Amino acid sequence: MDRCYQPEIETMPVEEIKKLQSERLVKQVAHVFANVPYYRHLMEEKGLTPADIHGVEDLHKLPFTCKQDLRDTYPYGLFAVPMDDVVRLHASSGTTGKQIVVGYTQHDLDIWDEIAARQLVAVGGSKHDMVHVSYGYGLFTGGFGLHGGAQRLGATAIPVSSGNTKRQITILRDFGSTILCCTPSYAAFIGETLHDMGLGPEDISLKAGIFGAEAWTEEMRRDIEAKLGIKAYDVYGLTEIMGPCVSYECSAQTGMHVNEDHFIVEVIDPDTGKVLPEGERGELVFTCITKEAFPLLRYRTRDIGIISRKPCPCGRTFIKMSKPMGRTDDMLIIRGVNVFPSQIEGVLMERGYSSNYQIVVNRVNNTDTLDVYVEILPDQFSDTVRGVSAAEHELEEALKSLLGIVAIVHLVAPKSIERSTGKAVRVIDKRKLHD
Repeated sequence: MDRCYQPEIETMPVEEIKKLQSERLVKQVAHVFANVPYYRHLMEEKGLTPADIHGVEDLHKLPFTCKQDLRDTYPYGLFAVPMDDVVRLHASSGTTGKQIVVGYTQHDLDIWDEIAARQLVAVGGSKHDMVHVSYGYGLFTGGFGLHGGAQRLGATAIPVSSGNTKRQITILRDFGSTILCCTPSYAAFIGETLHDMGLGPEDISLKAGIFGAEAWTEEMRRDIEAKLGIKAYDVYGLTEIMGPCVSYECSAQTGMHVNEDHFIVEVIDPDTGKVLPEGERGELVFTCITKEAFPLLRYRTRDIGIISRKPCPCGRTFIKMSKPMGRTDDMLIIRGVNVFPSQIEGVLMERGYSSNYQIVVNRVNNTDTLDVYVEILPDQFSDTVRGVSAAEHELEEALKSLLGIVAIVHLVAPKSIERSTGKAVRVIDKRKLHD
């Protein structure tokens, strides 16, 4: 069994978790109804008042919230406390539209620190660790989330932020960093740069990594673990709900435990909104039951996943959610076929290719095209054009077998695809430029 940061909560009997969630949900709905006119209007449209919500069994009655609601109320329309009580603001990147602004009271920040500390302990962390935070700081929630958790735990937080990778490695070596926190694509890049500098895992002190903010596969996990000599753990969060550590991975690494004392998770059919039973794949929906400043109800994440209450060998009783299996808004529809970038990554990495790849979708003569650019690792270089062509053909066949459509594979030189210190740009959909 794992050590827990708050064992009395993290191993609480399921019946007690449900009772706590019900009490907090009832209180939260009353708070939102009284203080957020937008939510009050949504509930009244459905003929609901707080008196209709008695516990988690009534959650399905509440209206959904989606990203468009947050844009429509930009910047402070969904805040449930006066701005005088808001001690910090964060925001999403705004890459897909108007950015999302969220606020936190001091109590909200205390909860965030607490759940991040749970994640750190779950990966073997303690007050003796040096937590190297290479998530971005600023309006992005990543850096501050793990930073606060490290301080709450009594560990040493190293606020490196992202970028300047050779300097990152100098700090890793000189400061004795033991836990690395960043996006998985940046962790892979750090490992690659370490190798280019003539160094290896034995030259750094890392033992674990906490990687999130973008989708990544089990193959990529193994690649990072080999490059950095660590155990790589998944973390899940989103700006709208809290930031990183809404759910966290334990030693079992078979999904992430949702912090159920603060969030209720559901899985719904993304087309109908119907709540699906445990074990079925659908869209993840979260309700905040303790947040004061920005308490979203039934927020549709667009992430596809599965939840399970099967007993975990770590001893925690919180429900687990799978690693996100794609997003309803990231899913590519190519010639009528649903394609997720993670499917393509799995095929590449199963066959020993680099995690540096890019998917380009275009429309030529009214027909969708799919091109996959993959970097060849130095030891995969073939002396002949025929050898490269054969390798490309093998990958094309594997992708066709999985996806059911033709993808044209281009094996390109090492380091020819631009690196990112944050979220990697995996997909370029040129069809949007033509529509």
